Amino acid sequence: MKVLPFKIPKPEQDAFVFQVDKDEVFYDKLHQHEEIQLSFIVEGEGTLIVGDTVNYYSKNDILVIGSHIPHVFKSDVKASKNSHMLTLFFTKYSFGESFFQLEELKTLENFFQRSKHGFKVLSKQKLMKEFFFQLENASKFNRFIILLNLIKTASVANYKSLSSFIYDKKYSDNEGNRMRNVFEYTMNNFEKDISLSVISEVANMTKNAFCKYFKKRTNKTYVQFLNELRVENASKLLASKNELSITEIAELSGYNNISNFNRQFKAFKKANPSEFRKKFKSSLRI
Repeated sequence: MKVLPFKIPKPEQDAFVFQVDKDEVFYDKLHQHEEIQLSFIVEGEGTLIVGDTVNYYSKNDILVIGSHIPHVFKSDVKASKNSHMLTLFFTKYSFGESFFQLEELKTLENFFQRSKHGFKVLSKQKLMKEFFFQLENASKFNRFIILLNLIKTASVANYKSLSSFIYDKKYSDNEGNRMRNVFEYTMNNFEKDISLSVISEVANMTKNAFCKYFKKRTNKTYVQFLNELRVENASKLLASKNELSITEIAELSGYNNISNFNRQFKAFKKANPSEFRKKFKSSLRI
């Protein structure tokens, strides 16, 4: 089993890697790698955790995950039966120590600065999508040109950061396994009651030690992380499942108390669940 961290398989003479992931689900273990990951979601949707932050990914998303940022894709097989992603893996030094320091390429520095917390591209997706689809049948030289075009476009596009905090030390294998187990258990069981005692056992630590350990590596408490995951799930259901009541969505997201659900939802989304659903429906009519 691959554990965090792991190395992207790459032929010795190749400066970067183009990878096609096409399966029922994406690789769903928390991991990190030296390479920057520039990905286009052709098909699929689900949860994406980057650093300390819970995100959702869906079809047509263009995502950049920076070097050594812990991340995990959790595909939602109920929403989409297929997962298909096109990805380029490379580092800032893939083409030499000073390649991106050349005067002609200094305009690309925005890309590398943004990648430090990961980011989602919010504009120019059509152009970038065309570049991605050219990769599969392109020669290695043309893939290099396409990569530069993708970096250039992403560096000037509107964007949204994927994470607010990145732990500045690389995880050891033991740490990686521990955090992977915690994230995996949480993503698979967030709709249930998860006490600190239970999750501490998953981490194989005492409760007090786990709380300090998790806070240091994510800049938030485990309870904050759990609520964020639950609220993001509720947001997705509010936007896609009109037949479900808010009470039903609360229960499916791990909240047995509707008042607590409303409070937690508003804390993260700056709107209560009914306002959020109404606003989403209004945006579809525009």
